[in-house]
Amino acid sequence: MSGLVLKLAPKERVLINGAVIENGERRVRLSIKSPNAFILRLKDAIHPNEVTTPVRRVCYALQLVLSGDVKEDDMKMQILRGIEQLSQVLRDDDSRSALETATKQMLERNFYQALKSLRTLLPREERLLAARR
Repeated sequence: MSGLVLKLAPKERVLINGAVIENGERRVRLSIKSPNAFILRLKDAIHPNEVTTPVRRVCYALQLVLSGDVKEDDMKMQILRGIEQLSQVLRDDDSRSALETATKQMLERNFYQALKSLRTLLPREERLLAARR
């Protein structure tokens, strides 16, 4: 994750290597230089009761790795399998690109970037599920 830049709004919270950090009164920009730092913006966190769709399940699994609640080795294959299953359903070019990026980032242990890529699929999944109702 070398070179990750976080831009935080006033009072925004972020989880870095298991520690919750809250920004002060002003916007701030943080450069994360440690290549193995686990980072999760708490405003982007998915709560357990919101894990109701396939994309959300994979995002939540990644979130658990980033929060330190589970070990990377315990979830890596499950996350990659979930991405593979999503690629069998989400076949448009934009989705494929996001899934390929997520897979690449997972293999490089860039979990934040993998989650960021998968989160772009949430609005698309929501539209597809709404159309089925």
